[in-house]
Amino acid sequence: MKFEEGLKKLEDIVKTLDEGKIPLDEALGLFKEGLGLTKELSRRLDEVEKKVDILIRKEDGTVEKAPFPGDDE
Repeated sequence: MKFEEGLKKLEDIVKTLDEGKIPLDEALGLFKEGLGLTKELSRRLDEVEKKVDILIRKEDGTVEKAPFPGDDE
């Protein structure tokens, strides 16, 4: 599943739960599914964050490539 699809599904789950018009058992199942999606999407964001490079413009106008802040690698 693409990240955007997972995020849309999570948004739909939250909307459904907010409406409060579904049985408790169904709400619990959606809540569990939402937690799983949240963990997966968060994991993916962490992976992408580690790969991001920031371009820093130096005073002389040149561009320097630097690792993402907080990247331990």
